[in-house]
Amino acid sequence: MAMKDYSDEFKADAVALYESTPGATYKSIAADLGINRATLREWVLRDRERRGVTAAGVKLAAAHRAAASADPDERVRRLEARVAELEASERKLATERDILRKAAKYFRRDELVMSRFQFVDDHRATFGVKRLCQVLGVNRSSYYKWLAGAEARAIRQREDLVLAEQIRRVHGESGGAYGSPRVTAELREEGRRVNEKRVARIMRTSSISGIRLRRRVRTTVPDPASGQVADLFGRDFTATEPGRKLMGDITYLPLQGGKFLYLATVLDCFSRKVVGWSIAGHMRTDLVSDALRMAASARGSLDGAVFHSDHGAQYGSRAYAGLCDQLKVTRSMGAVGTSADNAACESFHASLKRETLQGAHDYGDATTCRRTVFAWLTRYNTRRRHSANGHLSPDAYERQHHAAKLTLAA
Repeated sequence: MAMKDYSDEFKADAVALYESTPGATYKSIAADLGINRATLREWVLRDRERRGVTAAGVKLAAAHRAAASADPDERVRRLEARVAELEASERKLATERDILRKAAKYFRRDELVMSRFQFVDDHRATFGVKRLCQVLGVNRSSYYKWLAGAEARAIRQREDLVLAEQIRRVHGESGGAYGSPRVTAELREEGRRVNEKRVARIMRTSSISGIRLRRRVRTTVPDPASGQVADLFGRDFTATEPGRKLMGDITYLPLQGGKFLYLATVLDCFSRKVVGWSIAGHMRTDLVSDALRMAASARGSLDGAVFHSDHGAQYGSRAYAGLCDQLKVTRSMGAVGTSADNAACESFHASLKRETLQGAHDYGDATTCRRTVFAWLTRYNTRRRHSANGHLSPDAYERQHHAAKLTLAA
């Protein structure tokens, strides 16, 4: 469901994302954010008017950026890249010459049987199949079976090459985040009948894979006063309807120079949709309160919902308890020091940083960090496939649920 009211923070981040994305269109950015194209255009034009920037000024700035890219340093970098490419090509040719000189080793006993069959086929006119099979220690009937399947193997290899290109495209469009299950789901939705094991095999042989995340920073500081809140989840992070069970947590966002921003999120257990979030340079109660207010705006009302968190001081504060009472939200908390009681949020934040940092140690400056995380959060809701939703995005999963309810009601 679309958010009814957008916060000033959301509008500012949306405009910044559009203005900073090369070649961006209102349609493409609006689709990622899950908003109307005309709404985004209105925000951008209003922001430009506030800053006194005209359309001609935007075009002039783009021209300056293009001219800057043609400076001498840029040309030197391009030449260095070309030299590196030629050196790599030379190393490749040298390796190929070395392989050809050592080609006789491909029929050693520790090589693949298929390589021995190929050697027999290449030299059968000179030595005869029977003699070659005896020397190489392979069965003649196996060789003839291999020979009969040559056409089928060639067809499979050609199909694998085509599939590999499709996998690279889907993997690239996901920002390098998707593994074989999500890639398979994406290809199937496009009408391609494909087996997940085959996709996994091709990704493995083509060196297409995800990226691992490093280091952790402690963001949960227990508050003794929060111990009176009961655990109403019992590690059950599922729900039968949207807006009934919510969960939240705080995670750090590393910046250059050892600094941090902090992100508070509110997830809906039904679809794993991020219904609320807030980014700040502190971990005060306002951080988690702003995220919950955004969730209330996104859902229209949180009346009767249960919100689950860890025992962080922010979630146990009187101010946060008062906000929950105001929104008619019942609080729930897991055991102290047990991350498994909030595992779904932990997993979500791990995915966010794995897919946005992509192996880097930090996001750079605060502006880049905020823009990168904002773009990922909105795309997560509108496009990113989630295994808990049968590999549908959270928005698509909720639309499917609402359509099913309407069908039953009819």
